[in-house]
Amino acid sequence: MANEHKIDIDKRESLGKKGVKQLRREGMIPGIYYSPNSESSTPIVISQGDFHEAVKSGARIFNISVGEKKQNVLFKSVQYHPVTDEVLHIDLYGIRMDRAVNIKVPVHLIGDPIGVTEEGGVISQATTEIEITCLPGDIPEFVETDVSGLAIGDAINVGILQLDEKITLITPEDTVLASVTHAMKEVEPVVEEEEEDFMDEEGEAPAEGEGDGGDKKPAEGGDASKEQDAGSE
Repeated sequence: MANEHKIDIDKRESLGKKGVKQLRREGMIPGIYYSPNSESSTPIVISQGDFHEAVKSGARIFNISVGEKKQNVLFKSVQYHPVTDEVLHIDLYGIRMDRAVNIKVPVHLIGDPIGVTEEGGVISQATTEIEITCLPGDIPEFVETDVSGLAIGDAINVGILQLDEKITLITPEDTVLASVTHAMKEVEPVVEEEEEDFMDEEGEAPAEGEGDGGDKKPAEGGDASKEQDAGSE
């Protein structure tokens, strides 16, 4: 049976951006309450303190008062600030205790895989929560599975999870849940010795006799022959 927790909410009058920003500065969280029949919604506000107390309770079902009517709700969507993790917005969905709901619950891995303790591998949990459907009163706080038998190279899928017969799995059974792999080894980069650069400015190796102060071979019929003629005169 899922735990229940009472939270206090108020109808929200401030609907514009300025009003919402002011509420957040005052330590309040703006949100929307959706009725069970999804035909109506009500802007609401809840204090940061009440929200965090509700989360710490471990409950999945929350009791609120909408006007003079009491209602059971679920936290369906919570928007966090990407840097500060401050709660920016919350959606509460009204539920009926006699109607099944779709909800995500966390998956906990228990035990130490032999692939880690004896073979030096590492475990990776690819799926941290699964989606299920069940009556609100049957929502589990979490689902767990033992991974102590996993060796290096082993992997398990969501389908191996043992769920209560009152719970139906929505997440595909072939979804990878966890695996044990070899630990990554740090490989130091190999630094090759720099070869002495014999290239000229144009990127070509200098021709024989060039660039080293050697004598240049005069071209045939060039200035050298003219100097010889001048000397003979």
